[in-house]
Amino acid sequence: MKYDPQEDNCPLPHSPFRSCVVPRPIAWISSVDEQGNDNLAPFSQCGILTFDPPMVMFAANHYPTGQRKDSAVNAEKTGWFVWNMATEALKEAVNISAMIVPSDQSEFELAGLEKIKADLSDVPMVKDSPCHLECRYVSTTVIKGSSELGTVDLIIGEVIRVHINDEYIKSDGCVDIEKVRPIGRMGYLDYTVIDNTFSMEVPMSDEIRAIMSEIMAGSAKKNETTGVE
Repeated sequence: MKYDPQEDNCPLPHSPFRSCVVPRPIAWISSVDEQGNDNLAPFSQCGILTFDPPMVMFAANHYPTGQRKDSAVNAEKTGWFVWNMATEALKEAVNISAMIVPSDQSEFELAGLEKIKADLSDVPMVKDSPCHLECRYVSTTVIKGSSELGTVDLIIGEVIRVHINDEYIKSDGCVDIEKVRPIGRMGYLDYTVIDNTFSMEVPMSDEIRAIMSEIMAGSAKKNETTGVE
């Protein structure tokens, strides 16, 4: 089976496109507007851009009316947002926070979530999330779609502070992802849980490995001096 999404009607009853790029992380974005109203929403069109400096992005589709998502607007106007890690234990709250509600209604309250204040801004964070990335807003790129709903605000932020619950850090200093059990978005209405990981090292010469080690060590040292925890 093959088809051209720009020209043909999909021969399947449901579009398979979003099932071909999986699993996708969920950017559980918290923000606050200029009036002090809290906002929390999940986005599965997201990811990291680079590690030096650490930067993330999420894409927020417009509503059919052309109205923009609160998360995008709040990040632009206040200059900050927080990426909270979405986990299996919090999946019901993640789903509830995806509801479309008025801007002055807090998804934290709607989902029964306890919040804590970020260190560097007034943005609230999900207390029970094992990881938070405090992000300083960098830019917005509007990507025009074939419809208002297909149009997205691509929001980029630089990670200025990282919070990780010590309970989820292993003795070797690595994050215990299998204990965290983050959820990922599949296609359709489906999600998955990361509960099985394996390691592979890319083959490289000793010379290249030494260069890469030096680069990574320099990045870690830079984080120590810029307040990234």
